[in-house]
Amino acid sequence: MRMTLMAAVILAAAPLFAGATTETPTMLDKFRAFVRDHQARIAPMERAANLAWWEAATTGNDDAYKRESEFRTKLETVYTDPTAFAFLKEIKASGVVTDPLEKRLLEHLYLAYLGHQIEPGLLAKVIAASSAIEQKFSTFRGRVGLKEVTDNQIEEVLTSSRIRDERKTYWLASKQVGAALAADVVGLVKLRNEAAVKLGSRDFYALQLTLGEQDEAWLLGLFDQLAALTAASFTEAKARIDGVQAGRLGVPVAELMPWDYTDRFFQEGPNLSDVDMDAPVAGKDIGKLVASFYRGIGLDAEPILAKSDLYEHKGKNPHAFSQDIDRNGDVRALLNIKPNQTWLGTTLHEIGHGVYAYNVSRSLPYLLRSENSTFATEGVAMMMEGLAENAAFYRAMALTDEGAAAKLAAPMAEKERMQGLIFSRWSQVMLRFEKELYANPGQDLDALWWKLVERYQGLKRPAEAPRGAWASKIHIVTVPVYYHNYQLGAIYAAQLHAAICRDLYPGQDPSLVVYVGNPKVGSYLKEKVFAPGASLTWQEFVVESTGEPLSAKAFSAQFVAAKAASGGAKP
Repeated sequence: MRMTLMAAVILAAAPLFAGATTETPTMLDKFRAFVRDHQARIAPMERAANLAWWEAATTGNDDAYKRESEFRTKLETVYTDPTAFAFLKEIKASGVVTDPLEKRLLEHLYLAYLGHQIEPGLLAKVIAASSAIEQKFSTFRGRVGLKEVTDNQIEEVLTSSRIRDERKTYWLASKQVGAALAADVVGLVKLRNEAAVKLGSRDFYALQLTLGEQDEAWLLGLFDQLAALTAASFTEAKARIDGVQAGRLGVPVAELMPWDYTDRFFQEGPNLSDVDMDAPVAGKDIGKLVASFYRGIGLDAEPILAKSDLYEHKGKNPHAFSQDIDRNGDVRALLNIKPNQTWLGTTLHEIGHGVYAYNVSRSLPYLLRSENSTFATEGVAMMMEGLAENAAFYRAMALTDEGAAAKLAAPMAEKERMQGLIFSRWSQVMLRFEKELYANPGQDLDALWWKLVERYQGLKRPAEAPRGAWASKIHIVTVPVYYHNYQLGAIYAAQLHAAICRDLYPGQDPSLVVYVGNPKVGSYLKEKVFAPGASLTWQEFVVESTGEPLSAKAFSAQFVAAKAASGGAKP
């Protein structure tokens, strides 16, 4: 049997860093020693910073945020060392590193140091500003009148209320955090740009793409292609949404406003039917349900859930994320679970991130013991999240009987397709807004935001448009120049699902394949996706894990091409 590139890389990991065999160290010996010392130094620092961040996010505690900022500054200051960077540049230019795994380590280190070659004082300013905004974001609660409202309450109103004034009030409440933080975010953007320019980049946007090994022209070209590919289907889908929402709210289609859609940013597929998609999980323990699913496909989520924070409480970050604390098995998820379809999908998503991190081969060097790329882990998470939009999943998990699954099938298939199309257009807004934000942070950002929203999402700018609505999207602060990876993840998810269906479910309708109870799926993911960590370039990884280079072909087949409603039978 041919050994895959990934298997060869992992098998080679253990002996790579054995001590030098000659009395006089060669450049390669010095590089290996540098890697050993660097990993030993930063591992405990990363763990301390991550634990402080976890405490901060789950409590809102001022001291925890302060400690996280201090730990993060110390950690990132390591990478500002100009002598170390000069050494890595010399090693890179020399060509002495030829082993594939060591070449990935060298590239990883080189880019990490490159991104930090600024004076420690400026770096500390960037980190402090980001941490301060993040804390405000995490603890901020919008108000309706004198009452504080949570994100879950806002989502519930936008999902179900048919009272337009109530919808408008809650939607405006969701934007209050943006008005409060917009000026601070612009200040942070300018600091990030200052650092990027000192590193020789055009701006922070260009720098981040370089550090992520993504070519800007390629990325923008792909998004241009995707915009053209989805335009007609999205226009058709939005016309259907508009008709349904206008009917529900008793207004002409021409009068629909952003608060008349079913989420804050018009980024999610709505339920356009009268079928209650929350009913199958009402009263269910979502955490246990998701753990059961992952266990059934051969992936143990219990160690992750055991350390996670699952429900709303005061001071806690209102969003959801997964955190790998130490690259050695301490993986956690922050969630704010409610027993509904949205949180079933979100929990499947975040635990998808978690099982990825948990199953990266621990025989790899510490620095490569992470996801291959940001879009790879997003792709896995989004592939799992999509199961919450599939009636076959509910039937296979014994959450519905056959008759109920049949009633759910067509509405869920429509909602899933809407999700793919709507999110693809929303991701266009985020990608293009961030690019222009860093190109010119002094421009009228509100005007830019609404121009993009109108162009790609077809939403109108309200006369009451709140100032700084763009700044109410937390990702712009916490994970800058990242959001496009969600769409790349959606593209990869479709391609990965197609590969799994090809290899494990030949001849079956991919729309009915929901993995339930098939441990071969977990084995496939462990071997082809999780175990290799960051040991391959993302281009190599995509080919190795799916059999072909990254393209929009599978995404188009899944979401753009018209497809008939699927039945609810178990695969």
